[in-house]
Amino acid sequence: MKNATFRQLRFFNAVAKHLSFSKAAEDMHVSAPAVTMQIKDLEAEVGMPLFERQGRKISLTTTGEYMLVYSRKMLALLKDAQDAAARLQRIETGTLTIGLVGTATYFIPALLNQFLKEHEGIEVKLLVGNRRELVQWLQNSEVDIAVMGKAPDDLPTRAEPFAANPLVFVASTEHSLAGESGLRAEDLRQQSFIVREPGSGTRNAMESFFVQARMQPKYSMELQTNDAIKQAVMANLGLGFLSLHTIGLELQARKLCVLPVSGAPLVRAWNVVHPLSKLLSPAAEAFRYFVLEHAEIYLSKTFGGIHDLSA
Repeated sequence: MKNATFRQLRFFNAVAKHLSFSKAAEDMHVSAPAVTMQIKDLEAEVGMPLFERQGRKISLTTTGEYMLVYSRKMLALLKDAQDAAARLQRIETGTLTIGLVGTATYFIPALLNQFLKEHEGIEVKLLVGNRRELVQWLQNSEVDIAVMGKAPDDLPTRAEPFAANPLVFVASTEHSLAGESGLRAEDLRQQSFIVREPGSGTRNAMESFFVQARMQPKYSMELQTNDAIKQAVMANLGLGFLSLHTIGLELQARKLCVLPVSGAPLVRAWNVVHPLSKLLSPAAEAFRYFVLEHAEIYLSKTFGGIHDLSA
């Protein structure tokens, strides 16, 4: 493999991530045939196929699975070397990859707009996933830094809280519990809930609430995004449990209401997180400082009125 290139490894990593040549091509901003050529060249260097093709579906071979582990390590080491060189030069340029949980997409893009005006040499790439995916991305060095709730327990990280994240029970304004006061967890026993997928931090927080209340909630629907949950709740298909930072417009339009359940809101912290083993690039360090300095002020200014609407 002495002639394998980092370019080939990047293409291989992209195909392995998506298990699709066309999606990898979109990721790498090239044509699908260009991706195919790079993978063929790498397979020739390895001397064995890295993917199994079955019609339009592909999967990693055993060799490919082993290669993916080493490929990620090599690309992570290269990124660390590039970041170290940039730190020595104190250059805030290059690509900054930020991982976000879905809820953070309601405020991070606006903050990024301001951040990029102050740091014009930085190109930002966002990866959005649930908590479980973010932990994996941090572990594999696929993101430089992450914005999430609770930091992972099984990965040594530096997690710095920058703002509160209040989580509340929500219902359609047409729901039978809308307008009720002094609700208890017990009052929700017969209700159906529309929830995020396993691995979501919001779902984990809701399940912790019900464990403490010694209740097993009924799940009627499992959806992948906050927006999908909001639409289903507004259609009066069940109750939801969401961050206040995601429902401002719906509260203003009186499409959703917050249920005053004892013990809620559950207040969690927003954290900016990176692995302890990772030396941050100047770009990542600049973003970290920016979030710690500006995010709480922005959230308070933008979402402060929501607390009045939810009362």
